[in-house]
Amino acid sequence: VEVSDCAIPMLDVGGGMESLDFNVGEVLKGVLPKKTRRRRVSVADARRILRSEELANLVDMEEVTEQALRRTESMGIVFLDEIDKVAGKHGGAGPDVSREGVQRDLLPIVEGSTVQTRHGMVRTDHILFIAAGAFHIAKPSDLIPELQGRFPIRVELESLDAEAFTRILQEPRYALLAQYQALVETESARLEFEESAVREIARIASHVNERTENIGARRLHTVLSTLLEKILFDLPEARANETIAIDADFVRDRLSRIADDEDLRRYIL
Repeated sequence: VEVSDCAIPMLDVGGGMESLDFNVGEVLKGVLPKKTRRRRVSVADARRILRSEELANLVDMEEVTEQALRRTESMGIVFLDEIDKVAGKHGGAGPDVSREGVQRDLLPIVEGSTVQTRHGMVRTDHILFIAAGAFHIAKPSDLIPELQGRFPIRVELESLDAEAFTRILQEPRYALLAQYQALVETESARLEFEESAVREIARIASHVNERTENIGARRLHTVLSTLLEKILFDLPEARANETIAIDADFVRDRLSRIADDEDLRRYIL
């Protein structure tokens, strides 16, 4: 079959020059002649290649881009995560100056302006902006007043408790426990967590978050990696179809001493 040869050199100009951000391939796509080359493929691959090329010919990319820009301007949502990282004390020198500069760069975009993108100009007047941050050290009042006024609705979320950790460990399709079980199955073994073990893991994760830095559900990664470290190390020597059961006593035996020791808790969990 003959397939299109996309050998146009690509160039992205960025790094502080957002207004010059462009793609040479997109500029020259309609100017340079289309190159094709012959490929010897199986019938199944040929059907897939021909189908994708014919589908691409049916799509009007100009109309798609225009509709995407229209929807972005009327129904777009922008989520600004870790907004607390740019909050700092006003005045002075050092990193607080650059933080305030970032806030002032965000201000015209949030309050409504025209932003240039590689697909065209986008007006942000009707785009919904949501900002979130864990204000443990900085406070929302440390943001510049102009930016505070652009976020009139404020919601304070509660910290995750042991019950929430239990649901996180069990309910998602690819929950952390399911990932470890799939990992153990690659060595022809089985890993089973009793309900009491899951609740004990959640209790210890919540306890460590209260006693040290509260890093939310990320704490489950460190707790489980410490809990299963020896099991995973010895896993290649396990017998085929062996079942490894984890109960509450095993969790307490492996984690209680670390969770109760401040130094070990801080640097291991």
